[in-house]
This record gives sequence, structure tokens and C-alpha cells, in this order.
Amino acid sequence: MRFLIVASIEPTRMIGNMLSVVLLISFALVAPAVAMQGDSENASTKTDEEAIELKDDAKLWNLSLPTLGGKQFWTDYRWWQGWRVQYNSTLDHWRLIDPNSIRRAWGGRKAMIDELAKIASANPSVPPPQEVVLLMHGLMRSAGSMEPVQRELARVDTESKTQRSDTARVRTAIGFSYASTRDPISKHSAALRELVENLPGAPRISMVGHSMGNIVFRHAIGEWQRNGDPKQVLPRLNRVVMLGPPNQGSTFAAKLSRLGIFETITGNSGMQLGPSWDTFRDGLGTPPCPFAIVAGDISKIPLQNPLLSGPSDGVVTVEEAALEGMAELVSVPVIHSFLMSDSSVVKGTVSFLSGNGLRDGMDSKK
Repeated sequence: MRFLIVASIEPTRMIGNMLSVVLLISFALVAPAVAMQGDSENASTKTDEEAIELKDDAKLWNLSLPTLGGKQFWTDYRWWQGWRVQYNSTLDHWRLIDPNSIRRAWGGRKAMIDELAKIASANPSVPPPQEVVLLMHGLMRSAGSMEPVQRELARVDTESKTQRSDTARVRTAIGFSYASTRDPISKHSAALRELVENLPGAPRISMVGHSMGNIVFRHAIGEWQRNGDPKQVLPRLNRVVMLGPPNQGSTFAAKLSRLGIFETITGNSGMQLGPSWDTFRDGLGTPPCPFAIVAGDISKIPLQNPLLSGPSDGVVTVEEAALEGMAELVSVPVIHSFLMSDSSVVKGTVSFLSGNGLRDGMDSKK
């Protein structure tokens, strides 16, 4: 009834606003939507796993089926050499997938962790990683969106090994999967902390995050700082690169949240970046290590987001991306959804992780 009344009073304004919203949603979310196409994993596994209350130590009969790795429905809690223990909060159960994303077991939490421990103990000669680079995708994305960074890391490390085998750096990239639209950021953060605290050995930790992935990481830092760091993760943090981070909250999310469909699409996490930001931000920490920020600035192209003021990537403004203590902030003419796949950004990111500057890598012709 309220909608009909408003529409009858201001039909022209209402139509214009609705067209703007449709345009903005298409503009900001087209890449995530494309990335999610074909992600029927939750539906395909639901037939044999739904409505089953599992005990913590339950291990059920398993058919080794290929999965999509956990896009949007599964969150990583443990990792060993590409094996993952994942949790689905919708179905409320756990599974173990191998490095090829094939489901090797499913059931209760303890049972899956025990299965992973058996696999690790059966391979005692596998050395633990010396340096881990966490790749944190953003809202409505998946770990696959961070693969360009992973490939560049592998290329640089291989080149380093060829040229200087005695001082070669070998970094293990972990694409952290989390159900970004299914749970609040605090739950994503808890999963990340559990995964990092249980990594084999005591590796140095670096991180590359896109958009909300940076906020999940900052929340984890805040929890370690407030509630203790029993595995001494904070002293092991090495370098961090943030791509399009809403470090000061998201004006775009706050304004879109006035539409009921926004919370339906993005879940609690999206709301925490927008209307709930003022109470949520107090729980965030700042990386206690060198960190750099890449912010998109597409102010020179004709199509702009009318809900944002100042230079932005169409979703996050340059001002919102900034964070006190940053070593570098570089603006690039790249749309928010493509920051982690832009070749110049990727090279700059790996350059900073390797101890150089963002611009050093961006200006490189290699």
C-alpha cells in the first residue's frame, strides 16, 4: 500500500530511482552474478544430505563425487595440502574434499577433522609450508575469483627458483572459501582463525583480499588482539594487500539496504558493511605488518554511480578504501569487480608481497 501511495504521488521520480537502482545493481554485481552461474552444488548435494541430524563423530557412507569446491554455500575450517574440511550452515553438516574438490567424506565436525588428520599422518614426509598467502574473496564471489593472484605468485616463485635456487621463496597460496551471503562476518572470521591456527608448522602469513574479504581478515585480527593469540599468528603476519576494501564501511551498501531485496541477496554480511557499520567497525583490527591498498577510480568514464560521491570503483570510494597506517594507496582505473583480475593490479600485488612496492610491480614490463 505504501509503495502504491508513493508511486501515485511521485511517479516520475519513483521510476527514475528504480531505473537507477536496477542499473547500479547490474553495474556492481554483474561480475559476481556471472561467477555464480552454474553453482548448483548446494542443490545437487541436498538430496542425500538434507534433514539429517549428524552427531559430531558421525561419518556417513560416501560416494566420491566431484564438487564445485564450495561456492557460496561452504566455508573452509581446516586445510592440509589442498585438502579441506568445510561446513555448510544451510544443511548443518561437514565434509572433506581433496585438492581436486572431490568429496572424500561427509558427516559430523569431529569425524571430518579426524579424517583429515589421518591423511596428514599417513604422509609424514610432506613438509609444512614456510609461507602461506591467504587469498580472500569478496561478497558474492568465490575462491576462484582470486586465481589470477595465485597464478602470478606461482610464476614469480618459479622464476625466482630458476634464477636463485639457494634463496628461492616458495609460497603456498590458500584460496579461503566462505559462504559470504549465508552468515555474518563474525562467523567467517571464526572459520578463518580456526584454519590459520591449525595450519601445519608455524608459517609466515600474508594476505590478499578483495572487497569484504579484507573486512573478514580485519575482524580476525581484532579477535586475536582482544581475546588472545594462542598460536602467535599476529607476530607471523608478513604483508597484506587490500583490493577495493570498504575499510570505512560502504555508502553504497548503506543506501541499497533501504531496499528489502539487498539483505535477501547479500545476507547479514552485506548489512554489516552498510547500515550496521557504526556498531560493527569497533571489532575490526588493523594489520600489525606492512599493508598496501589498491583502490579503483573510474571517475573518467561516463557511467558513474549516482549514490557515491568522489572517486570510486563504482562500489567503494577511494576515501572508503583508505586505512590509517597503510604503506601505500594506489588508485587504478579499474571497476570494483575486476580489481583482482587486472594484470597490472595483480603484478603490483605480488610485488608488494615480495617486499617491494605496489607501483614497482605495476610499472614492470614483465
